[in-house]
Formats: sequence, structure tokens, C-alpha cells
Amino acid sequence: MLEKIVTKFGGSSLANAHQFKKVRNILELEPARRYLVPSAPGKRFKEDEKVTDLLYSCWTLNHNGEDFNSQFDKVAARYTDIARDLSLKIDINAHLEEVRAGIAAGNSRDWCASRGEYLNGLLMADYLGWRFVDSAKGIRFDENGNLDEEKTQELLSGLLADGVSSVIPGFFGARADGEVQTFSRGGSDITGALVARAVNADVYENWTDVSGFLMADPRIVDNPAEIGSITYKELRELSYMGASVFHEEAMFPVHKAGIPTNIRNTNKPYHPGTFICLNAPNEVYVPTITGIFGHKGYTVISVEKVMMNNEIGFGRRVLQVLENHGISFEHVPTGIDNMCVVVSSESLAPCREQVLAEIGELVKDSGSVTVHDGMSIIATVGRGMVHSCGTAARLFSAMSKARINVRMIDQGSGELSILVGVDDKDYEATIRAIYHEFVG
Repeated sequence: MLEKIVTKFGGSSLANAHQFKKVRNILELEPARRYLVPSAPGKRFKEDEKVTDLLYSCWTLNHNGEDFNSQFDKVAARYTDIARDLSLKIDINAHLEEVRAGIAAGNSRDWCASRGEYLNGLLMADYLGWRFVDSAKGIRFDENGNLDEEKTQELLSGLLADGVSSVIPGFFGARADGEVQTFSRGGSDITGALVARAVNADVYENWTDVSGFLMADPRIVDNPAEIGSITYKELRELSYMGASVFHEEAMFPVHKAGIPTNIRNTNKPYHPGTFICLNAPNEVYVPTITGIFGHKGYTVISVEKVMMNNEIGFGRRVLQVLENHGISFEHVPTGIDNMCVVVSSESLAPCREQVLAEIGELVKDSGSVTVHDGMSIIATVGRGMVHSCGTAARLFSAMSKARINVRMIDQGSGELSILVGVDDKDYEATIRAIYHEFVG
């Protein structure tokens, strides 16, 4: 029997009063759902604006010496509409005017953005009759702006130790001096994970507008299959390559605590969604692959040098050039006398000529540097691959049948994923070919 469930609801799940009612119905279905982490109101319709974007706009206008009040009036209307439609008792106008005054006074950009979740949390706490807990009192960042996990665990667990049903707004915390700081966009997922760890929850439910993860991008593959369960390691691989239902950094607190995460759909509350677990769940059938995702826009810097394998530290010096220019590498396939460094084309562009010149100095008369643009990297991920003979053969056979040329191959020692590099023009065709080979 579940005793403690932390629920996080995204912006689309809390966009208006109608969505608020859906959330309360979901909470009432399971008494163990005693902790709620809300996002700021999202879009109500396609052309609508997110409240967070409006707040960022207000800060920018005021920062530039322009009047922000007409923009802030849009923000205020979103909250007053919800309060009116739900007949709430809270004086939301008083809180809105405090925010307006804070923006006018020049409060920080992070403070302004954080008010979206803060105000929505106040409304939801009033609607549910739950306690409101200000995240600035429980989530701590250090002086360098990094999350202080140990202090956050101490503060949050202390604030929530009594088990009282609570609303804890997402997306922000504070430094030791009280200055509000936000996570990156989508950071309410991280707040939810931190709360789940703090209360040692049985499950962390992340409610959004999709029913969990799909095995591939539906813009590329028609009606891709749903993923019923996935491990945190698999999710880490897929998130890095573009699966974006769940904020990548939100995995770590719950992963560390061994708490399963359940991605659910607010608009389909009885759909089981996707379960993310520490270890592979006990399933009768584990598919060979879990998902296929990728990115376009990579550049391959190919370095050839005679007797490279005998020159100690050569690879480090090549990578040092990239580090000196603030460029991270994605992959480094190597041979006896050559190495390829795969980097984001966008990150390389500002200092491309200088980077190539500096790497060229490392090879001088005994080698060469060539550059290949327009490469995509596609990851095929699955815990079932380690137990399935011939997975790589099937994958490359499918690509061959689709007449797709492979420019790079990389497989980790854990056999959790196979990465292939192809020309950007073959990106979509590659994903479709692999998907149909393994899924049908």
C-alpha cells in the first residue's frame, strides 16, 4: 500500500480553472497523494502565451526602462480568472500587486520568473485547503549558483516532516542570503524530484499533457509505440538525445533515493503512463530496444597523425584545444593513427578557424586535419540489447536496406545503446528504418 506520493503538475495541467478541477479529481483518487508541486500556468490554446514568458518579458521591459504594466496585466488576468472561476478566498490581487511592485523595484530576473509558480501555488493551496510551503525556504543554492543537495535535503525534509498535505511551488529556490534563484526552464520537474527524496516518497508522479514516453518522435514515426517502463540509465541516454518529456536533471534526486517516477497524463488520469525505475522491472517480456532518438547538427573533426598511438598525451592535447575555447565534445572514435572528435556545429562556429588552426599545429608535417559538417547522431537504447544476439547486425542491416551510409559507430561497454552517425539528410529515414526493424 502506498503511503506517500509526490505529484508534480506541468503548466498545461494548470493553465486555467478547468484544469485545476482535473488536478483535484486526480488527487482525490489516491489519498497517498499528499504533496503537490505546481508549475506556472501554461498555454490554454495554441496561440496563447505562457505566464513564465510574460514574466520574463515584464522584467526585460522594466530593465530597459520601458513600461511593463500592460504586459503584467496579462499575467494578472490569468490568476484573477482562475481565482474567480473557482470562487477562491485568497486575495490574489494583493499578491499580484506585490509582484508588480517587485518588478518595478528592479528585483532580479530569477525572482520575477519564479513568481509564476509562486502565485499558482498560492491559488492551488487555497483551492485544496492545503498548506503552502515557499520553495525559497526549502531549496538551497550555493554561492556559485549550484544546487546544494545536502542542505536542500535537510531543509525540505524538516519542513515536510509532519506529513501535512502541502503545495510546494516548482522551479525555484534561494541562496543562503535569501536571493531567489531558478532552475533552467522545465525545472519544476527537479523541484518535484527533490520533494520526493525529502519525504522518502513511494512514487514521484510527474503529470503532463502526454501519456508517458514514446519509442520515437511522432513527427518522424507515425503512431510510435508507448514505453511502459524504462530504467533511469535508459532515460539518461534518451533524454540526452532528445526525449524531452522529463527534465534531465530531475532524474538524479529520485535515482539516488531509489524512488520510481511515473509520467502521467492529466487529461487521461487512468492511463498508466511510463514508469521509470532504478532497475529493470520484473517483466515477462522485455523488448530488445526501448527507444530511438537523436540530434542533427554535428561536425566531425578528423585528425590523422603518423604513429599517433605511440605519442603519449596526444589525444589530451587535442581535447585541450576544445576545452580552451569552451567547447564540449560528444564522442571521440579512435584508430591507430587517427581520431575523430564530434562536436556541436553551433558551439564550434564562433571559433571554428582558430580551433582548426590550433589542432593543425599539433600534427604539422606528419598529419592532417579534415572537417565534415552536417552529421546527425542517433541513439538506439534498450536494456534488452545485452541479452539479444545480433542486435547490431539487425540495426545495420535495416540501414543498409534503406540505402543509408553510416559515418560513425559507437557502442558503450554496457551495451545499453548503439550510436550511429549519418548525414543530416538521412536522419529521419534512419530512425524510421531502425524503428520498423525492431518494432514493426
